[in-house]
This record gives sequence, structure tokens and C-alpha cells, in this order.
Amino acid sequence: MQTKKITLNAEKRKVIADQFQSFYEDKVKDKLVKAKEQYDLIREKAKEQIEKVVRFHQPQEDVDTIRRMIQKYNSAGGELYEDNCFYVQRPIKKVDDEGREYDATDEVHVKFDMGKDFARAYYRDEMKAKGLNPDFHLSINDDYSKRNPKYYNDESACNKFLGFQTSSNDDKSITTPKSAWENDFKLWVIGSSYCHSRNFKVDENTLEFFKMYVASADEVIKQHEQLYSYVESKMKTLRLGLKSYRTFDQAKALADKVGVVLNETMMNESSSLALSIYSPDNLASLLEDKEVLTREQKIAIARKQMQQSVN
Repeated sequence: MQTKKITLNAEKRKVIADQFQSFYEDKVKDKLVKAKEQYDLIREKAKEQIEKVVRFHQPQEDVDTIRRMIQKYNSAGGELYEDNCFYVQRPIKKVDDEGREYDATDEVHVKFDMGKDFARAYYRDEMKAKGLNPDFHLSINDDYSKRNPKYYNDESACNKFLGFQTSSNDDKSITTPKSAWENDFKLWVIGSSYCHSRNFKVDENTLEFFKMYVASADEVIKQHEQLYSYVESKMKTLRLGLKSYRTFDQAKALADKVGVVLNETMMNESSSLALSIYSPDNLASLLEDKEVLTREQKIAIARKQMQQSVN
């Protein structure tokens, strides 16, 4: 008896595309993981090093003295600021277009909070697990005319998760990544909150170390960009092919050639999940007045329901 072929629809094509995307990401994501690990190691050393630099120029006893002066004379007693942003520099010689030497400085901006590009790269896996799209800004390739409602929705969702976008309704018991990083490391410094107003002189080796620290953060961003670029180039071609495929057998033949694990159970599970998610019991649960579930949470509920029915 001939087995009926599985006809592909939009939902099944997405399941297939997700399998291929996971396959290609697994091939290159180790570079991003290693870049994050390297950054973490250098960051701990950088914290120790910057504290030595700051305390050399601004000894703790001076900080304590100013604190007492502020207590006695208020703002007239001086200025202190607890910061995670620093500039270090060393004097160098440069030569102008006419061959004349002049004094200059070689400086590095050393910071221990995180920017949005770095945050999306560092927390990419965590955001994807929540059903968010941490690659949204890479998808437009710096062409801002491509920003559409989905782009802004993805941007807002990622910013909210990371803590760059807050509201009075947010659960204050939840520490966002942005808040955690800002409070992970701070030093009391003499001066105002303006970071560039405090520039600490260091020797060449120390300056080169901090350049390496900054470069390690840039490498995390770079590996995120390269991961997306590699995977998206593969997925563009795959999506075109999937549009022309009518049956699962065609996709299965492709998957076998490439080395992607793909079987009919995944197709059946996809259809069963849709039914299970919106079964009377689960639908009633989803309609309750509580926190909105992500797609991944809904799928987890459905899978649990399916597993219980099998057992």
C-alpha cells in the first residue's frame, strides 16, 4: 500500500527551516561562545587593573577626605562619583603633514557597562529562547529605509528584555542584564559624572592591555555579526528552495544531502502541537488573566500535554 506523501504548508516549511537554521548556527556559534568566554576572562583582569590605576592617581584616603568634606560643607566640599566608565591615556609624539613633531595622547575608553550591540550579542541565546529576535538590527544591513513595524517591535522587545526600555509597570524584583552590568563593578572617583573629565595616565603596557580589553568586547559583536551573516546567506537560498517544494520527501532528500536531521515525526508534531496548544484545557489556561506566554512556553505546555496523553 502506497504511503500518502506529506504536503508542505507554511507551518511545515517553517519547522523545516528552523531545523536547517539550527544546523547552520551550530556549525559557527562556537566562535561567539569563545569570544564571550575570552571577554569574561579579560574583564575580570581589567577590573583589577583599573582599580590599581584609579587608586594610584586618587588614593582611597583622598576619597575619604573629600567624603568628609562633603558631609561638612555639602557641594562646596568637593565632588565624588561612583562610576564604571574611565579614560586612560599616555603621552606620545606624532608627526604632521610637514614632518614636524608635536605632542599628543593615545587614549582608551574603558567601560564596564554594556552597549546595545554588545548586549544583543552577549545575550543572544537567552533572547532567542524567549522567542525574541536579537538579530533584527543585522537584518537591515545598515539600510535604515528597511525599518518596518516588525523591526521596531523586535527592537522594543529586545530592549525591554535587556533593560534599555523600562516602564513604571515593570516588575521591580527582576534584575535586567543592563542593570546587572551597571552595578557589577563601580569605583568611587574624584570629580563629576562626566567620564571624560577624568583621564588617568598609564604606561604603554597598561594602555595596550586596556586596548585588548576593548577589542575583546568588539570581538563579541563581530562574531555575532559573522554568525548572522553566515546563517542568513544559507537561509536565503534555503527559503527559495522550500517555496518550490510541495512534499516533505523533497525537503527530506535535501536534508539528507546536507546532514540535517529531519523526519516525519517533526511534521506531525508541528500539527499536533497546534491542536494541543488550543485544546479546551490549554486554551482556557491561555485565556486566564496572567502574564502573556511566549511561543516557546506555549509549545512547552503542548508538549507536556502530548506526553501525558502518550503515558
